[in-house]
This record gives sequence, structure tokens and C-alpha cells, in this order.
Amino acid sequence: MDILKNLNEKQKQAVSITDGPLLILAGPGSGKTRTLTHKIVYLILKQVSPHNILAVTFTNKAASEMKNRVSGLLSGPNVKNQMSSVSSAMPTIGTFHSICVKILRTEAKNLGYNSSFTIYDNQDQLSLIKNIMKSFEMDTEQLPPSRVASFINDAKDNLVSQSEFQLTAYNTATEKTSKVYSEYQKRLKNINAFDFGDLITQVVFLFRENKNILEKYQNRFHYILVDEYQDTNTAQYTWLKLLAQKNNNICVVGDDAQAIYGWRNANFRNILNFQKDWPDAEIIKLEQNYRSTQNIVLGASNLIKTNTLGYPKKLWTENTIGDPIFICELGNEYEESEFIISQIERLTEQKQYQLKDFVVLYRTNAQSRPIEQMFLKYDIPYKIVGGLKFYQRQEVKDVIAWLRLLQNPYDEASVQRLERLKLKDLLKNTQNEARTKKQAIGVLLKKIKDCAGENPSLGKLLKYVIEISNFEIMLRDSTEKGEEKWQNVQELLSVAQDYGQINVREAIDTFLENVTLAQEADNIEYSSQLVHLMTLHMAKGLEFPVVFIAGCEDGLLPHSSSMTSVEELEEERRLAYVGVTRAKDRVYMLFARQRMLWGNIQSNPPSSFLHELPQENIQFKPLYEELETEEDIIEID
Repeated sequence: MDILKNLNEKQKQAVSITDGPLLILAGPGSGKTRTLTHKIVYLILKQVSPHNILAVTFTNKAASEMKNRVSGLLSGPNVKNQMSSVSSAMPTIGTFHSICVKILRTEAKNLGYNSSFTIYDNQDQLSLIKNIMKSFEMDTEQLPPSRVASFINDAKDNLVSQSEFQLTAYNTATEKTSKVYSEYQKRLKNINAFDFGDLITQVVFLFRENKNILEKYQNRFHYILVDEYQDTNTAQYTWLKLLAQKNNNICVVGDDAQAIYGWRNANFRNILNFQKDWPDAEIIKLEQNYRSTQNIVLGASNLIKTNTLGYPKKLWTENTIGDPIFICELGNEYEESEFIISQIERLTEQKQYQLKDFVVLYRTNAQSRPIEQMFLKYDIPYKIVGGLKFYQRQEVKDVIAWLRLLQNPYDEASVQRLERLKLKDLLKNTQNEARTKKQAIGVLLKKIKDCAGENPSLGKLLKYVIEISNFEIMLRDSTEKGEEKWQNVQELLSVAQDYGQINVREAIDTFLENVTLAQEADNIEYSSQLVHLMTLHMAKGLEFPVVFIAGCEDGLLPHSSSMTSVEELEEERRLAYVGVTRAKDRVYMLFARQRMLWGNIQSNPPSSFLHELPQENIQFKPLYEELETEEDIIEID
């Protein structure tokens, strides 16, 4: 079959197995997305209806890439010739959360909601928790609302309902949280809202409680394919297991050696226990790396084999030997940053690379300050990934609040936000038609819909609410950064134009879902001439020709919080492994003799992980020595 033509033998084998459970262990750079997308098209060519195929991943970026690749394969000449009797429709491809949102929109009434619910982001959640704690007269200094939110989010990731949480409360903090959790869920339901954790948890609860609804989706999705399976938490794992248990056709792709999200409740034992869950499962290993040089692949392989938990893999590549992994000693964090700048300038001046080819990775966000300072000093364009997201900016959220209110008039968070923006003045105009605030809001929203015109576009609707609320004048007059804030609003209007071809009701729902589920990784700008700066956790799934890993010191990488736990230390090693394997051509691992961090000067030894790299694959640059161009190998002291 032509769809298999350009795959290696292991990829062909993974694609060709259609029925039954399958675990594809895909090393970094081994073509897992290629394998997954070819498998989807292979199923369609085998007469499986696209309607019956579900492909799930974690990020919007990954889902978008998967859709584009599947669409490209389906429209390609090699496949088109074989598709005379095959549906050209697209299968369902999306993130866990986006797919569950669609299920909730359809089944909301079975949970006591209506389909126009609002999705609360982290800021909305924190605001509601603060209000509840205030009403309970709880001391928010003694028990910060952020900690309560963390307890609640952890509970939801582990499918612990508010009643179960109450039974397992073990100290004052969790007892108080149980009280808040219970009230929090009541208020969310009263205002017709779900928070981020609810999107999956509530679907699982619904499937468990209503076998007919579960069977409906089991009959819909005969074939389920899952990307990055090692990152699933208990709720996601259970959701998948419920969906797949009738047809038994579940194919998961992942790499236990890249499981780095235990701190946010991902359980990499889900991938280790796959054969226990599905005893007749087949396992295929994709071990050929197409991304990195031999030195990078061999160095990374040697590093990760120190871990005791995980499937053994033998990564290999046909790529060139390439440069060694550079291990560089610097005096402090500023010398570290200047060294990064010097190497970027040297390599770009030699025309070997462009700015977009570089990424600087670090273990904690606190490390970015001196790096950013040096990029500003030397006037090198950069972008920090994982900073304040565009849709979290106050002026952007203020405009979005109007759409949320049009979607769900019970959304109290949006009412409170808009009351800051002279909503009361607008409501005064409705006083002859309404007795209560809720009635007044309803009248105002109807007037907005009527005045915006018959079936207006999303962009036109947004422009109208901005106009009637005098938002532009308010922004420009309120702050020195008014012009910059107004430009952000104009950017939001540009985004809204993309929804101009669909019904405004559907456009509002889709737009708000995309806004709430937007992720930092969606902001990577591969086409822009700038250097990306981000944490190691943010980098998974990405690749760059040249990678700098700053702060390779005990206490940072591995982090001090992991030093007493073997399991946590192994996750830190996996994190270092992820960092190294992002690189195509060059890796620089940097450590400083001392650095100012969190208000203290720290002097920590080089990371123990550096000693786990094989001597034949590294080059060590001691303090104050220039980096040699030839491959001199110097042992680390």
C-alpha cells in the first residue's frame, strides 16, 4: 500500500496493526507524529469510517499539526487514487480538553447544566475561591487561595469528588478546603460554568453514572489513538479506558523516558502498566532518531539508561557524528548569559545559523532574568515562552468578558469584571425595562444583539461592544501603556476575523473554547527571527538546531526538591534528557561556580547528570577558556 512507502520497517509495522491494543514506544525524533498520522489514513483506506476514529493529544499545536498532516495525506495523489469508495471526511482530532468540551456541550443537560456554559480559567477560579473564602471568613494569609485551588485541581485530576475529598481530609488546610470545594462546585453549577479540571472529570463521572451515554460514545469511536500517553493523569487515563473498553482498539504512542509532568499529576506508570491494562497488547519500539547527530543521541542514551524505571530502548541514528556535547563552566549567571550571547553572535556571523535556530532552556523561570537582561543589553530579539499569555492580559480579558456574558448571562465573573468598565452606566439605560440586575443584563444583551445587526460576524459584534462601552478612550486615558493595550485589543479583533464564516452563536462558543484552552507552546514562532527562551518543561515536543541548557548544577538540575526521592530524581534526569534531545546539531550544557537565585548567592557543584554523559561524546570548556573549534576532549574534574 502506497501509504506505507516512505516509512521505516518499525513504522510500517506500527501502522499496519489495526485491531487490538497497541503500545508504540517512540524515542525522541523517531517520527511518532508521522507514524500516528499515517496510521489514521491507513485505517481509512481499510474502510474504517473517519466518523469512527478518534485521535487525542495534549496541545493545540500538536492537534493542529496532526490535522494538517492527515488532511495532506488524504488529499495526496497516492491516497486519492485508492479512495474512490472511502469517505473523504476528517476523523475527530483534538486535545483531551477540546474533545471533552464537545461532549459536555451535547450532554450538559444530563449534568444539570445548559450547553452555553462558560469555561473558567485559572484566574476566574482563583477569584471565585477568594470570594468563597471571604464569605466563610477564612484567613487567606494562613491558607492562601492558590493553595486551595491547587488542592481542588489535584483532586479533580485524580477523580476525587468534593464528597470524597471531605472524607479524606487529614488536617486543618484540607478540612477548610473541603468546605470551599463543596461550595465552589455549587457556585460553578449556579452560574453554569465548568473549570479546566471539570472538563474531563465531569465527563468521566457522567460515563460512570450513565451507561447509555458511555455506550453512545463507545459506538461512535471504534478506534482510539493517543499521543504522549506517558503524560496522562488519572482522569485522562480513566476516560480513555472507559471509551476503549468495548471495542478494544486503542493505540497509544509515548515515551516513558520523556515523562516529566509528575508535578502536575501525570502518572507515567500508565504507560509502564499498559500491558497489565490490556494483556493482549502488542509493543513496537521506534528507536531510529531522525533529528539529532550521533553524539547527541549517544550522549542522551547514556544519560537516561541510569534510570531504573522504564522500557529499555536502543536509540540510533544514521545522521552524522556532529559536534560533541559542549559542557561549559562559567563564573556566575551573568557570565553564563554573556557566553550564550557570544556563541549566538559567533554562529550567526559565520552564517551557520539564524536567530530562530537557537533556544535557551532553564529549569526554573527565575533563571530567565539575567538571560533576558543580556539579550536586551546586546539588542538581540527574543521571546520568553510561558510568560503572561496574550489571552490573560487584562484588556483582552475585559473585551472577552462581553462575549462570555453573551454566551452565559449567569457568568458572575464577567459581570464583576465589566462593572469596572462602566457596566452600571449601561444598565441605567435599561431601568424602565428591568427590575433586577439580572433582568437589566438580559435586556442589555438583547439590545447589543439587536443593534449589532441581523446575524453579525464575531468581529462586528466585538467592535460594537467596544464602541458602546467607550473602551478605546478608557484604555488610552487610563495608563501610560494605553496605546500598547489598545494594540492588543486590535490584535484580538484580528483574531476574531478568522471566525467570520460561521454563525455568530457557534463562533462565540468556538472562540471562547480556543481562548480558554490556549497553551504557552502555541506561541512558538519558528518563522520569526528571534531566540526563544523557555523552561525545560515547556520544550517537550519542540526541536531546534542549537540548544543551550543553563544552570546545570545540583540544586537546579536536578532540582533541590527532588534530591531525597529516587522517583523524583529520575524525573529530573528525564527532564535533562528531554532538553538534550531537543537539539538537532549542537547542545551547550552550562554551569556556574556561583549564582544569585531567590535572593541568595548559591555555590553548587556541577550537575551529577553531567558525569553520566560518556567522555567520548563531550567537550569540556573550563572557566575562562575559549571554546575550541576542534573536538578536544577534556575530562570533567
